[in-house]
Amino acid sequence: MTNEEIIQQLQYLIGSRYVPTVKAYIGELTARERVVSSKEFVTREFDINRITVDINGAGRIAAFSFG
Repeated sequence: MTNEEIIQQLQYLIGSRYVPTVKAYIGELTARERVVSSKEFVTREFDINRITVDINGAGRIAAFSFG
């Protein structure tokens, strides 16, 4: 699944409240093993297969980024 396809697949989650279990859900839907939230400490290395769930100040999913 390409990054563009992932964004389309997950678009409905934007605006919903972030809960830690959403990472496992996204991993299952996309077959990507590395799913992290923007609130976690992660390495700065570029990982083409990593999905970052961007969380806004209200604790809601704002976007998804890759790498």
